[in-house]
Amino acid sequence: MTNVKKAPRTATTLKVRSKSEFAISRSRDPYHELMLRLFQEETTALRGRKFLSMVEERQRRGDPLKTREWRQLLDELEISRSAFYAMRNKLLGAGLISNKGGEYRLSGMFSRDLVDMARWWWTAILNNNLENL
Repeated sequence: MTNVKKAPRTATTLKVRSKSEFAISRSRDPYHELMLRLFQEETTALRGRKFLSMVEERQRRGDPLKTREWRQLLDELEISRSAFYAMRNKLLGAGLISNKGGEYRLSGMFSRDLVDMARWWWTAILNNNLENL
């Protein structure tokens, strides 16, 4: 049996919308729309956004959020331990955050992965020039 603290950080799914009216950039709240594409439930999306905001704020202050602060996070997010780690693992798997040296930080892996997929699709599958992307 896997202990919650040692649960694997795997890849995650992201809902992709094919209609332009569902573009994240057209949303009134793009951050929330992104969270809804990662999480199935509205409450989890709100908690995910709040957690990411906490990580961002602490990172900007130069005092990154520590993994050992998990008890305070549970209280602040009003979430169970297992639900917190499931949410956290989804954010890690998506590449939105990293956990290095016992600190949570925002990660650019999400952006790099999307750019890599877009370039591959544009050039390898659609046979277009990368300059036209």
